[in-house]
Amino acid sequence: MAARRLPLRSSVHIVFAFSLAALILRQSVFKVEAATTRTYDFKLQNTTITKLCKTRNIITVNGEFPGPTIYAREGDQVIVNVTNQMQYNVTIHWHGIRQHFSCWSDGPSYVTQCPIQPGRSFTYNFTLYQQKGTLFWHAHISWLRATVHGAIVIHPPIGVPYPYPSPHEEHVIVLGEWWSADAEVLEKQILASGGAPNVSDAYLINGHPGPLYNCSKQDTYLLNVVPGKSYLLRIINAALNIEHFFGIAKHDLTVVAVDGEYIIPLTTRAIPIAPGQTTEALISINKSCTGRYYMGLGPYMFANVSINNVPSYAILSCSNSSLSSSSILRPNLPERNATSFLANYVRSLRSLSIADNRMPVPQTVDKSLLYTVGLNLEACPNKICGGPNNTKFQASINNVTFQRPSLAMLQAFFFSQNGSFTPDFPDRPIHPFDYTGNPIPNLQSLPATKANVISFNANVQLVLQGTSLVSKENHPIHLHGYSFYVVGYGNGDFNLSDSANFNLLNPPLLNTVGVPASGWVAIRFKASNPGVWFMHCHLEIHTSWGLATALAVRNGDKEDEVLPGPPADLPPC
Repeated sequence: MAARRLPLRSSVHIVFAFSLAALILRQSVFKVEAATTRTYDFKLQNTTITKLCKTRNIITVNGEFPGPTIYAREGDQVIVNVTNQMQYNVTIHWHGIRQHFSCWSDGPSYVTQCPIQPGRSFTYNFTLYQQKGTLFWHAHISWLRATVHGAIVIHPPIGVPYPYPSPHEEHVIVLGEWWSADAEVLEKQILASGGAPNVSDAYLINGHPGPLYNCSKQDTYLLNVVPGKSYLLRIINAALNIEHFFGIAKHDLTVVAVDGEYIIPLTTRAIPIAPGQTTEALISINKSCTGRYYMGLGPYMFANVSINNVPSYAILSCSNSSLSSSSILRPNLPERNATSFLANYVRSLRSLSIADNRMPVPQTVDKSLLYTVGLNLEACPNKICGGPNNTKFQASINNVTFQRPSLAMLQAFFFSQNGSFTPDFPDRPIHPFDYTGNPIPNLQSLPATKANVISFNANVQLVLQGTSLVSKENHPIHLHGYSFYVVGYGNGDFNLSDSANFNLLNPPLLNTVGVPASGWVAIRFKASNPGVWFMHCHLEIHTSWGLATALAVRNGDKEDEVLPGPPADLPPC
């Protein structure tokens, strides 16, 4: 890259290309155009598609895979009319949209709404309040997310520039997984067996497996670039169960935003990106470039489990030469268990979004929580189960395995109805133990639907603690309704003394964060958005096993601090 780089750990570097004062000044001299309304129509339907020499029906939105991109500007109102024309119930979640006083449109099934049934419709309506950057939308029920997903691109208001040189072009890059079998059927089979999930048949870049997979040499995404120009890649990991490293042969990537929030530019040879995370990165094409390079993604998995180790490649081309050439260079991706590379990357992220002071880092704490996250084993309810020693895989937070209710939690909370959940989710683990060392043998979890009730405007600190009950692995945890500051990140069991080293000056502002294998991560946010907000692991199999919970944030005392009532077309339970 042409930018000056300052040495840091491993191959990661921080680039200080501008000052915060200059950014604020640039934004203040431009006139900002008024917001507008963006309307989209989404039709969920069966679509025939061929991958890896096999043809089958998949569920898509408007027949597209990946689905259509939503384009808008910060401050716009977005209206999406969703019609279910397929055989499954469905909801759509707008991942990373904070749903400012619009919790009814958040989308997780049986949390904020009951599903849209076949033949029915529902209109999602929300405003992009103080949000910009790259996010995405996806189905939020069972494993429909495997094929029902797409990008959300939120540009700054007209007249407000990027805090970095404007690129020649912008391109959306959606990472995914492919199963030749129906993902909905697979989930039911896995849960019935109690065993581990199936390995995906391929990884995808913008819906294409790439040349290393069977029958896929021509099923390869191609990005043509112009020598001497810079490009902004809006990278989204929509995969179900695998975290990835993404890189481009002979090109560094300068990360300028993560989860839709600007960071101080960070230059790296590869980007760790978990399901649910988004990253914006600049690449500069050499003026003398005449060849072609592979863009690739390969898996990250700390645990010793079976995964698909074949990377997916796309092509970045400085020429119009054929895809069949054997001279294409491959990216230098980290190894599948490169935990130190991942940790160095996360620790190097520094926020730029606090420059305008719209969302200050909480300096004090009103509500302190410690949540343990991980897998556990349950006794086999049948004669034969697929887990270790004839057990059944489950997952839990604070020893509680989340059970989906039959009445949406938000409806029960808003109307003070019983029978959906209990407001007694524990602030600490029910059974404390040596979380990352020698675990309690056969520790059982409690299947239940519980939420932690939080007062409006409380400053919340939540420490997410990894466990080693079954295996030590990274868990990408996503919190709906909020972005949060990642103020601490460490190994082993969290101790109160660790808080002395928290970054309360410029921590990254994220919506999905990896709880490190054998470690912990600390986040802070102000609970200024009332509603019921789902929090869960974004590895879909772990959510299916129950690695989830909810935060119920009360209304405030003022008229403009109260969640409005539900829309008239909210799907019935």
